[in-house]
Parts: sequence; structure tokens; C-alpha cells
Amino acid sequence: MNTLAIPLPPPAKASHARRPVDPYASDAQTAALLRSGAAYRRERIQAADMITTDEAADLAGTSRVTINAWIKAGRCIGVSHLRRGHKLPRWQFEPFVFPHLQPLSQALGSTDGWQLLAFLESPHPALDGQTPRVALEQGVDAPRVLGLATAAGH
Repeated sequence: MNTLAIPLPPPAKASHARRPVDPYASDAQTAALLRSGAAYRRERIQAADMITTDEAADLAGTSRVTINAWIKAGRCIGVSHLRRGHKLPRWQFEPFVFPHLQPLSQALGSTDGWQLLAFLESPHPALDGQTPRVALEQGVDAPRVLGLATAAGH
């Protein structure tokens, strides 16, 4: 189920007086949405492509301190781990993505790892349903993806 499309209960049978429909989610719907978001985050953090800051430092040939500074600056994607520190998608260190991360972060107006990850891993109609990450991997011009990020950030 798409977490953003939790169905609202059907409207009550019309009586002689029309009551306005409540445009807000109920407490139960809100709780269900929060639970599904937390479950998604747990699953994503535990995915096989997620690595620790120490593993990222080894991969990038730098230190954990530098990786943490890159996360803070939006130069790489780090999502808060439930315990301590961050987890990072390994694929971001590939040459088709890494040089574009900081410009993407600036275009989105955020250094939040979840926001960057969601943008890069969400299919986009302007990319024929591909995710920006796959589009970059397959040679789509980076300015096109940056334009989408700019539009999403504003």
C-alpha cells in the first residue's frame, strides 16, 4: 500500500442535512501512516546496499570524520541509524552519482539524507518512470535531473 494513499472511510449516508466532509485524517489513519513510515525506514536501513560510516570511509579512501562532514554538507547521503551514527547507500559512491550529490542537495534545498534518498529512489514521470538514480546511471544528462530536483525543492 502506498503510504501516502491511506483510504479514507466512505462518507456517511446522506441525511436531510449535508454535513461537511472532514478533510483531515483521523487519529487512526495518522497512526497507521506513522507506523508504515517507521517500518519503511527500518527496512531501508537494513537493506543489503546500506553501509556504515566506517565502511563508507574505507570505500571512499577517507576517514569516518570526513564522511560525517560530507553527510552534514549534503555531499553524500547518510540516514540516521536507530542506534548511533548513519547508514549510507553504497551506490552513491559510484562515479555516475557521487559528483552530483552536492548539487542535488543544493537544488532540493536540503541535506536531509531521507529526502535525498527519497528523491533519488522515487520514479519520476519526466524520466519515463525511472528513478533519478537509474537515469543518472544510464547516462541521462545531470542538468535534467538537477532541474527536477530544483522543481521538487521549490
